[in-house]
Amino acid sequence: MIELYTIGFTKKRAKDFFNLLISNNVKNIIDTRINTTSQLAGFAKSEDLEYFANEIGNIGYQHNINFAPTKDLLSRYRKKEISWDEYEIEYLNLLDMRKIAQNISFDELDGHCLLCSEHTPEYCHRRLLGEYLQKIEKNIDIIHLT
Repeated sequence: MIELYTIGFTKKRAKDFFNLLISNNVKNIIDTRINTTSQLAGFAKSEDLEYFANEIGNIGYQHNINFAPTKDLLSRYRKKEISWDEYEIEYLNLLDMRKIAQNISFDELDGHCLLCSEHTPEYCHRRLLGEYLQKIEKNIDIIHLT
């Protein structure tokens, strides 16, 4: 089985965040956010996160903008112009348009962790992305770190 983790950094202290990654033997963080440098991100700003992940847990880091929703899609959802169900449909269609399934090496996902800001995965695109990949590659086990 390919173990694919997901995590959100909001409402987590850095200590708890990194302990979750280390205790689950995460090899690499895949940042799925549009904006990786927001002041609200704290320790999870991309340059800081890359440094901390490597120094604290010998964990790699990469930002994959193709996994992020568009700014427009995210904005319309946050402004309540569209529902979660509509957001989900548009996001999954976006993944198809970007040909995510054709451009990913599934075996390389083992031990990787999809990162976003949402505290829990229920209403986060990282969950949708994981499930999208799981529908294509049945050998993926999704583990949400909370």
